Amino acid sequence: MAQTKPVIAIVNVVASATIDQRLDLVDITKKFPDVEYHPEQFPGAVFRLESPKTATLLFSSGKMVCTGAKSEDLAIKAVNTVVAKLRKGGIKIKKEADVTVQNIVSSISLGGRVHLEHAARTLPRSMYEPEQFPGLIHRMLDPKTVILIFTSGKLVCVGARKESEVYRSVNNIHALLEEKNLMLYE
Repeated sequence: MAQTKPVIAIVNVVASATIDQRLDLVDITKKFPDVEYHPEQFPGAVFRLESPKTATLLFSSGKMVCTGAKSEDLAIKAVNTVVAKLRKGGIKIKKEADVTVQNIVSSISLGGRVHLEHAARTLPRSMYEPEQFPGLIHRMLDPKTVILIFTSGKLVCVGARKESEVYRSVNNIHALLEEKNLMLYE
């Protein structure tokens, strides 16, 4: 039985930020024609960056939500880049952005198959209803994350706020699956 190490890829980091001042979104769209703003459909403006490839929602309250980053550092860099570009474009911003990571989504491959029926009966805080969803939903307590487990040995981890929590969650669930003999390796 060949044990493998989980392969983890962070696919999206969602971060919120505030600059503690109001933003004139109409003025921003005049100075930045690429910024999308359709207030009749959504109250925020979308400021896209190519590097790091992200989309940051800007709200008139001065709050922001950045999505699409592949790491905590890139999410923070993206928000700071948006603030710098706004300043350079003539938008007066007094403070630096206060950035908080809200959610890290990662995709994982365990390198073997998982016996979901047995896992559903063995793992605490797990739910498996294959008629509704093909994966087992496992809620971890520490760190507080949710892991979707599929028969293929692929996992999705959501709810982490630090990259270290992703690694801890994945290593914990992998060790538990191994310990309970729920993994099958070809």
